Amino acid sequence: MAAGAPREDTTRQQLRESDRLSNAQRAAGKQAADQAARAAAETMRLEQERVEAAARLQLAERATADVAARIDTLAQRRREAEQRVQARAAAMRPLLPLIERLSLYPAETLLAVPASPDSALRGLLVLQGLSRQMEVETEALRRDQAEMDAAAEALRQETPHLVSAEAAQKNEADALDREIAGAHAAQAGAEARENQAASQAAMAAARSDTLRAALTALEVQRRADEAKAREDAARADLQKNAAGAQAARARQAVAAHPAGAGTIAAAAEPHGQLQPPVIGVVVKGWGEQTDGGPATGVSYHAPPGAHVISPCGGRVVFAESFRSYGLLLIVDCGGGYHVVLSGLDRLDVKLGQSLVAGEPVGTMAVWEPGSDAHRPSLYVELRHDGTPVNPAPWLRSSG
Repeated sequence: MAAGAPREDTTRQQLRESDRLSNAQRAAGKQAADQAARAAAETMRLEQERVEAAARLQLAERATADVAARIDTLAQRRREAEQRVQARAAAMRPLLPLIERLSLYPAETLLAVPASPDSALRGLLVLQGLSRQMEVETEALRRDQAEMDAAAEALRQETPHLVSAEAAQKNEADALDREIAGAHAAQAGAEARENQAASQAAMAAARSDTLRAALTALEVQRRADEAKAREDAARADLQKNAAGAQAARARQAVAAHPAGAGTIAAAAEPHGQLQPPVIGVVVKGWGEQTDGGPATGVSYHAPPGAHVISPCGGRVVFAESFRSYGLLLIVDCGGGYHVVLSGLDRLDVKLGQSLVAGEPVGTMAVWEPGSDAHRPSLYVELRHDGTPVNPAPWLRSSG
């Protein structure tokens, strides 16, 4: 009986230690789950802050766009008036010596050329008609000059408005850039596992010759990643590796639904569920003729340095230069739909990054309102299973 007591004490001690370890593991698991939930909530909060900051910035950009449009119109009026003034002056220039001589020495000028009375009379009549025409031309010249001066004065008065609008836009842009920099700093040390798979797909896409081939490469790699994750999960289950199976299923979920929640469903119909990616006006619509044939997307003119937002919630599957497109961004919106954006001057998102609709993704180049220099444009395509579809019905009104 005495020999059994130490064994019972040892067993009880082992049970207590097992319970302690079990409780510690449960507590650690709960703490990890709580931390993950807090991190997810913080991520959502920061995403929403960036969306709200981008919305405030777009209000400022709309004011800049309105002033820039007025300046463009006034500058065009001034250029047209200058051209009319120059054309009228060129037409009148050869006659000016004769007009000056007639005004100073009318009789001498007429008598200088011997002619019959009938010819002299006809000459006087012609000169009278010419004089009246010159009066009309001179008056038109005055009007054109006055319009040119008025346009120049209106341009001068609009300049402070543009400076003010651009200053407000810069303040909002700086605030947004600080939000973006903070988000990048938070992500710096924690690259998601799925980003590795995204990198493989992006490399395959970058080697493609056409945009359609690039999207096909992304889809092929996505399916391969999903199949491998499924195999890894099955292998981990056989090996009783619960943590490995859970991680593999998480990768499988990301590969199967790379855009996450709140995006386009496979059977969706267009009803304005995409946000316009930039403040501006459509300058080339779907199907309009281009050098390469009918347009398969739409092109926007935006205010100088405008920020671009993601039209949908999704995941960045390509974010770098691509062929003649320049900086190219492809967002997987779910359901086999991809939004393609090109013409950006700067990208503010990374490969594999999850986005919510309205989150800023980059900026357009700066240009000078009123000049006739080339203006940058943002090209937008919507593709379903690699095939372009008209984005207009999907994009909600920006008014």
